[in-house]
Amino acid sequence: MSKLKVAVSQSHTRHTLAETLTALEQTARHAASRGVNILLFPEAYLGGYPRTCTFGTRFGLREAHGREQFLNYFNGAVDLGDTPAGAGDDWVDKNLPVAKGKQYRGDGTRETLERVANETGILIVVGVIERAGGSLYCSALYVDPKRGVLGKRRKVMPTGSERLVWAQGSPSTLKAVTTEINGVQLTLAAAICWENYMPMLRQSLYSQNVNLYLAPTVDCRETWLPLMRTVALKGRAVVLSASQCGKYQELPDWVTEGPESEKLETDPEAWASSGGSCVIGPLGEVLAGPLWNANTDSDLEKSLQIVEVDFDDCLRGRLDLDLAGSYSRNDAFTLKVEGLDLNPPPL
Repeated sequence: MSKLKVAVSQSHTRHTLAETLTALEQTARHAASRGVNILLFPEAYLGGYPRTCTFGTRFGLREAHGREQFLNYFNGAVDLGDTPAGAGDDWVDKNLPVAKGKQYRGDGTRETLERVANETGILIVVGVIERAGGSLYCSALYVDPKRGVLGKRRKVMPTGSERLVWAQGSPSTLKAVTTEINGVQLTLAAAICWENYMPMLRQSLYSQNVNLYLAPTVDCRETWLPLMRTVALKGRAVVLSASQCGKYQELPDWVTEGPESEKLETDPEAWASSGGSCVIGPLGEVLAGPLWNANTDSDLEKSLQIVEVDFDDCLRGRLDLDLAGSYSRNDAFTLKVEGLDLNPPPL
């Protein structure tokens, strides 16, 4: 048995973290009723993507209302507490010692996600805005239905204006995780939004022999689909890409905070982000999507794209292309990632 039902949820952040977690649970329970085994939510789903925000900044200038907007954004982000580096078994040990005390588990989001995954039996991957110290990180969490959170990814290169409010994540978080769902062995890893345009970052995932490649995003351009097809075809992996999708009136309140002169003047019914979520097979074939102008508010059934995939197709595709093995010519080319061992384990 090598087949699983995978799904992507085209959805948008609600006004508060609590409301978004409730929406996530509703979506997961509906997915479970449809027999889904793996479910991906968009980039920055928990915590929110600050589309249209200026945070009161111009080159050489910061304004007080922008600092207030950042404060509200920071306070609405997810606190994961003390977490191990990268991914792996350390995450599964709930009694992992930290410093001289026990592990601080954060604001409860981690427990909520673990409960939802366990009760639905679904492997959940979700984009979060994570607060740690005084910084924010755009991250992705892997939540196993039996073992809990397996690890997190922190976006290593925020794009454009994202660099104003998001810190750079450690490349060690590019570590893939392995698990088993219904007897199917999975090696999964995420590349967040425009990280997928970084060839060496993608190769760091290919070289770990991933068969499930996750691409949470907010990119709603038509150019996203051919990129996802290329990623799947090169990696011989099943690719899931979930995009945020919502109208301007659905954006969190802190997005439009600021003086009247800076408030976005547009039709509240217009789509701020139009989606484009998709599922791609390991030979680059489009299995679902792209989906436009529909989210879990407007049509839960339509916005949840569900496909049964055969993960043996990943191996079948490696007959002629295997970037984790001989085709990569590791004798001629070397890729080094700081803090991450890409060498295959000894036989």
